[in-house]
Amino acid sequence: MKKTNNVKKSKTKIWVVKDKEKDIYWPSKEMKKKANISDEKIYEEALKDPIAFWAKMAEEGLYWFKKWDKTYEENPPFFKWFIGGKINASYNCLDRHIKAGKGQKTALIWVPEPTEEKERFLTYEELYKEVNKFANVLKSLGVKKGDRVGIYLPMIPEVQIAMLACARIGAIHSVVFSAFSGESLKARLIDANAKVLITANSYYRRGKALPLKQNADIGVEGTNVEKVVVVKRADIDTSMKEGRDFWWHELMKNAKDYCEPEQVESEDLLFILYTSGTTGKPKGIVHETGGYLTQAYWTSKWTFDMQDDDIFWCTADIGWVTGHTYACYGPFLTATTLLIYEGAPDYPDWGRFWSIIEKYKVTIFYTAPTAIRMFAKMGEEWPAKYDLSSLRLLATVGEPINHEAWMWYFKNIGRERCPITDTWWQTETGATLINALPGIGPFIPTVAGRPFPGVNMKIVDEQGKEINWENEEGGYLIQKSPFAPGMLRGVWGDMERYKQQYFSEFGPNVYFTSDGAKYYDKNNIRVTGRVDDTMKVAGHRLSTGELEDAITSHKNVTECAVVPIPHEIKGQTPIAFVVLKDAQPSEDIKKEIVAKVVEKIGPTAKPEQIYFVNELPKTRSGKIMRRVLKSLLLNEDLGNIMTLQNPESVEQLKKLFSQK
Repeated sequence: MKKTNNVKKSKTKIWVVKDKEKDIYWPSKEMKKKANISDEKIYEEALKDPIAFWAKMAEEGLYWFKKWDKTYEENPPFFKWFIGGKINASYNCLDRHIKAGKGQKTALIWVPEPTEEKERFLTYEELYKEVNKFANVLKSLGVKKGDRVGIYLPMIPEVQIAMLACARIGAIHSVVFSAFSGESLKARLIDANAKVLITANSYYRRGKALPLKQNADIGVEGTNVEKVVVVKRADIDTSMKEGRDFWWHELMKNAKDYCEPEQVESEDLLFILYTSGTTGKPKGIVHETGGYLTQAYWTSKWTFDMQDDDIFWCTADIGWVTGHTYACYGPFLTATTLLIYEGAPDYPDWGRFWSIIEKYKVTIFYTAPTAIRMFAKMGEEWPAKYDLSSLRLLATVGEPINHEAWMWYFKNIGRERCPITDTWWQTETGATLINALPGIGPFIPTVAGRPFPGVNMKIVDEQGKEINWENEEGGYLIQKSPFAPGMLRGVWGDMERYKQQYFSEFGPNVYFTSDGAKYYDKNNIRVTGRVDDTMKVAGHRLSTGELEDAITSHKNVTECAVVPIPHEIKGQTPIAFVVLKDAQPSEDIKKEIVAKVVEKIGPTAKPEQIYFVNELPKTRSGKIMRRVLKSLLLNEDLGNIMTLQNPESVEQLKKLFSQK
């Protein structure tokens, strides 16, 4: 499409101003005046005594049935927060707001994908009632405190209801992205030893009602799941197994509308969330209750400057940690109005997101650089058609944002008047750890910002020595103790993996993020990306090991290597190098391999390209040199290849690429 200059100008307040000398932006007087926090002294004060700081934050932000006996305890690499404290996540998200007179405030706005279907509005009172009823349903199905409940749902209100209902009775939820395959679901249900699965019969994507229950049936086969609760999302034929499968709406009919909240220990687990590691097996990151809720509350309050009149839209799926913290717990903890959308960003056209912002007067918009690059490619005409003047703050998540995408977002969505907070965090951290606070700034394209108050993030060299902020080379991003309260407490069923993955590189007192970083100035950090064998594809974290495991499950594949390369829209995309057993390379085998990846992991993980090769470059110890493959793909200097046991493989690869 042709570019246009008819971008609608906002008549509302200016929330950000450009620096006169640098390509950076600062909060306007209006933003500073409105912001929940605008004094940068908070950083220094919080780091003087992080334990005392977080104790104060936990007491001010949350309701505790019983205050803790000890604030922090550390036995590296293990640590605990608010020991002995009694709390409940559901109570903090719902009950206390109703008692404060906010029961009639809108808690949730749900926008379905089909444009002819009506949206749903749930007040805090209505959400409270639904959560209580479903908590009683779970109890009737035999779910008790500490049991694991699988949740395999699209972005419909029942997903937040299910999560909060689990939290209410002290059950541990494990949400699985609804676009993952039945096999991926099964692996996670088995690992968590889930007792119940909550799913839907269908969900909408680009105008079609896709069957989800079929995948769920594959997922529960061979697991210890005893009961399956099914939300009726669409009127399609649905296979229901008698005695095992139950319709959500039928169970809810006679459920009582009050369930006493379970008073759980601060360190009791709230959820397990599976993420890719550097091996083929997904790892279950575990987050406890008190510390996670404390960080979810304050990062929502300060990172996004959530206020009473805000309409907050986080576009992340609930299957990712962003969806957990900022499309469920964070907004409800702060009594904010949360908007969620079920479908694709391009249905019925590329104006869908902007039409939603215009119609529902969204004030805070949180999305991924992948989406921004996709929108930019479609042209600025699309957002120009809509009134986006309700927006006050923009934010990004999932991967470092490039300068071009940052500026497009700033100009075409924020209309050069909204700050952009570029949030850095991980599944493991539970909440944002580096960003620019809206009332403090600065907002710098490609720079994440400052560590959140009370979080001790540093950059170190290969020996673990802190580097000076003037060091232009950069280094490795780490977190020093005392660790932030929302941090993971382990890997489900595999604490050795927890120790090796996060606390072995620089010692048990140092959490290694596996990200590279450099200082922009003495305060602000630019995150440069992963330094291990994982990749970010369209904001989704995937491991080379998991992809390689899926590809080598094909009967004709003997070996493979997967490497990520930059992608204009997705951020990164996987490229596969495949060695066949005795079959001849063909387009049919390529299609079969892609189908295997979709079956085992999901469509997000599909390789962009598959190259058939005779052998892969390896070290003398047998390790595949993915670095060499990536350099060849990007036409970069190969560096030292003296350690290769088969240097001839490089020449073969060069010849292969020269023919393309």
